[in-house]
Amino acid sequence: MTVGDPVLVVIADSLSFHGPDRAEPADEPRLWPHVAADLLGGRAELHAGLGWTARHAWRAMVGDPRIWASLRHADAVVLGVGGMDTLPSPVPTAVRELIPALRPAWLRRAVREAHRRATPGAARVLGRAGPVALPAAETVRYLERLRVAVTTLIPGIPVVGMLPAVHRAPAYGGVHAGRDGHVAAMTAWAAAHDVVLVDPLPHVAAHVLGGHGNPDGMHWGWTGHRALGEAVGRAVGEALTAARPLPDVP
Repeated sequence: MTVGDPVLVVIADSLSFHGPDRAEPADEPRLWPHVAADLLGGRAELHAGLGWTARHAWRAMVGDPRIWASLRHADAVVLGVGGMDTLPSPVPTAVRELIPALRPAWLRRAVREAHRRATPGAARVLGRAGPVALPAAETVRYLERLRVAVTTLIPGIPVVGMLPAVHRAPAYGGVHAGRDGHVAAMTAWAAAHDVVLVDPLPHVAAHVLGGHGNPDGMHWGWTGHRALGEAVGRAVGEALTAARPLPDVP
């Protein structure tokens, strides 16, 4: 693989594949991973899931052979997870994730609807004291597992992380009290391990908070994908340059 034709393996959450109207196929060129790769003259391999936290990403890393196959060709890895970890979760995440397994179907539907209706109000009532989908310490622990796994397989490969974005989602009562703690923990982790971090805030905040993204108040329109993708592309390009210094000229 040449320096000018990099492969970006992106492990991310739904912000990587939701557009202004709906979820899109992983190869949709307007999604930010492909915008980033295109800026570098390369291509992106996207592995992502709806609501993925850093823990979900780790489970995928150890259990999905498609990721292993992508990593065989990777020049850089982007960990676009950690943002969903910051969302309010009045019901413990482990309990909430059992809802799809409930039987009979009428009970599952009733519990899912009750959870959907209760979450916005509970998030507002609990405020800053409320639990989040994954505590900051756990997010960092799983991010570090991901970093170690990638750099063990491919020593010296650049790893780029992403701080949590922002939202105005009615589904969560507009509450995002968990972001600050995660930003601090993830920043400290990245500094300790030479991980380049991209902060979506300056690139998508006005877009999302101004109501220009997806009507759900969380996912982005194409303008947001373009802005974030270009920022990620620049960060990856700098990381690749640092990892591949020019040879000494006699």
